[in-house]
Amino acid sequence: MPGLAQPLSLRVVMAQLDFHVGDVVGNVEKIIAALRRARDGLHAHAIVFPELTLTGYPPEDLLLRPDLHQQVLRGLEELKRHVTGIDVVVGYPSMETNGLHNSASLIRDGKIVATYHKQHLPNYSVFDEKRYFQPGVAPCVVNIKGVPVAITICEDMWHTGPMAQAHAAGARLMLNLNASPFHISKGSEREDVLRQRIAEGNMPIVYVNLVGGQDELVFDGESLVMDASGTVVMRAAPFVEELYAVDFNTDGAITPLASVCHVPLSVEASVYGALVLGVRDYIEKNGFRGVVIGSSGGIDSALTLAIAVDAIGKERVEAVMMPSRYTAQMSVDDAQALSAALGVEHHVISIEPAFQTFLSSLQQEFAGTKADTTEENIQARCRGVLLMAISNKKRKMVLTTGNKSEMSVGYATLYGDMAGGFAVIKDVPKTLVYRLAAYRNAITPVIPQRVIERPPSAELAPDQKDEDSLPPYVVLDPILEMYIEQDKSLQDIMAAGYDEATVRRVMGMVNRNEYKRRQAPPGVRITRRAFGRDRRYPITAFYDTKQ
Repeated sequence: MPGLAQPLSLRVVMAQLDFHVGDVVGNVEKIIAALRRARDGLHAHAIVFPELTLTGYPPEDLLLRPDLHQQVLRGLEELKRHVTGIDVVVGYPSMETNGLHNSASLIRDGKIVATYHKQHLPNYSVFDEKRYFQPGVAPCVVNIKGVPVAITICEDMWHTGPMAQAHAAGARLMLNLNASPFHISKGSEREDVLRQRIAEGNMPIVYVNLVGGQDELVFDGESLVMDASGTVVMRAAPFVEELYAVDFNTDGAITPLASVCHVPLSVEASVYGALVLGVRDYIEKNGFRGVVIGSSGGIDSALTLAIAVDAIGKERVEAVMMPSRYTAQMSVDDAQALSAALGVEHHVISIEPAFQTFLSSLQQEFAGTKADTTEENIQARCRGVLLMAISNKKRKMVLTTGNKSEMSVGYATLYGDMAGGFAVIKDVPKTLVYRLAAYRNAITPVIPQRVIERPPSAELAPDQKDEDSLPPYVVLDPILEMYIEQDKSLQDIMAAGYDEATVRRVMGMVNRNEYKRRQAPPGVRITRRAFGRDRRYPITAFYDTKQ
């Protein structure tokens, strides 16, 4: 109404963006563009960026290089020259007298007015921050437009202490900078943890998360604002870059106003989104023209092909069907139908001449022996050679198609179907592969139904089926999850209702094949424990899981 004073307010922009590891100059340019848009287009008082914005996350052993820190200092100076009319909260590694810190500073009118050092350094799972950083000890509370605002970084919100510190220091609003990677159900875990912190500090939290793929990790974004009652009043879309403006009523209690609130995705939708983003960023950031995929007519290669098309577009994807004497005609037909449905370039190259040449060359060496997995592996390696030749000639990266169930038990061929640059579904159990295929077909039907329904087979021997060599996947996958992701013992898994002989067999296969997994290409992490930088087991070990 005329004559009434307008309520006091604060507008904060959350910069859910994708930053490139090691590209300090490029990252600073992106920060400057975002702050200008937040200031001039969104009329914000402050903009908050993710953890280690200047270097990208995780910079790993780049942090050991003195020249990186010189680049960071130059980047900060360049950034400060452009900060006017808006407060900027940005993360970076800062070298102090007592060592290197994972830090965040508030920059105002060309000057750093406050700096916070991350107190809780994660050193588990995919994280090893204690290798690089020293922990901070003190809170950081700074006034933004009359509001005492605290700054924390990622892991700080997963522990008691920093929120209570900030509350005791007079903070009434918490800004939390994050580089929190995706795994299944991670979003709900984050929200549960934030509610615990709110109970300690009785203040709203602005949770800004990184988005994008970095090697095996995918950062899903899903930045959010939670009010002092623990209610989510704003939730960003996952897997996309965007700036989100959030208004706070500061007349009395600091209250965030309701804003856009995207509904959390289903498991299948979130995993599929993570895989697409992980593939896209790995290809784009590493400068590949496109990808080539061995299309077998099976469900794993079908799902991989669909993900690749959704990630980089059909024009940059090539499918190659490489039949042998054991390949069923339905496999040839289904691979062709899949490529047609996706609109990708499709070629058929028989491996029979190469396979026969290898057998002839090895005839003397193999004299007096029976055919076994050796001949099966030769077929897989023929295909690997063909795909890598296409990759070299056309500068297209080979995407491998093996799933987590196969990788766990070694049901894969070194230098054969494991040959490639990126393993898209390396962390996806076979049972989830089927669910993802159904999810993708619900969007547009591209994977032939017969591919989903037929029994899986490597087709390296007459009438071969996966279950000739492995327990049924509905049995295998739960055992693998308990053993690999939950560290359950033989007795624990048997207590869950699984046959002792089967469990012992599966454990043995997992343990024997660490040497294969160590030579596998990287792939997107979507479970709580993936092979690679997450699960680090010795190749040579005498640990007996049967005791």
